[in-house]
Amino acid sequence: MPRPPAPHGRTGRPPVTSRTQILTAARRLIDRDGWEKLTIRRLAAELGIGATTLYHHIQNKEDLLVLLLNHYIDQIEHPSLPSDPRERVVAAATAMHDALAAWPWAAEILTVDGFVGLLDESALWMVEAIVSGAGDWGYTPAGSVEFFRSIWYYTVGEILVRARSVDREANGKRVTTRETSFSNLNASQVPHLAAIGDQWAALAARDTYAHGLHAFVDGLLAQSASPHSASRSANSR
Repeated sequence: MPRPPAPHGRTGRPPVTSRTQILTAARRLIDRDGWEKLTIRRLAAELGIGATTLYHHIQNKEDLLVLLLNHYIDQIEHPSLPSDPRERVVAAATAMHDALAAWPWAAEILTVDGFVGLLDESALWMVEAIVSGAGDWGYTPAGSVEFFRSIWYYTVGEILVRARSVDREANGKRVTTRETSFSNLNASQVPHLAAIGDQWAALAARDTYAHGLHAFVDGLLAQSASPHSASRSANSR
């Protein structure tokens, strides 16, 4: 019996037919090599297709990163946001922190100016909750944006410092005695640090985000001449 003719086209891995396949492969590359090394050419090679074919699905690397972030945020469970402005801000900021802690490279991407503004409306619910909380407390629209930026800088800074510390340890980079202990410092020049001594590393490693967030939010809200807080005080008398 004659053999049937071989099928035309590429054999082996199935052709890319969905955005999910592209995003899954991109996430795999980022987890392995870091987002800075993600390129359209490397992603196409990972998928077993030509770069030209991939450009039918995405415009460029920035477009790909935005798609990844939108997809990731869409998978996050929305917490029940309180009606109280302060508690709403805390709940949204905590959700933002937890999401980025699980995917720290996303925090690094979002530190690029303008990147937050590229996200879909459905992915901006945490930003909306914080801005609305500030507005309901009495901040102007401009002040609400500054309020969000303050919370954002605090949150993303904490995420990146911890993530890079973990990466350093994972890559086997040597940690010096000076980084883990202040016991050898000159007490006449830095007496308080010298007194902390070898407790520094353990104290600095503590997770204080929640405590700091509450204090930070309270401090920011105290700066606003808040009709909300004024009415609350009147009602409590």
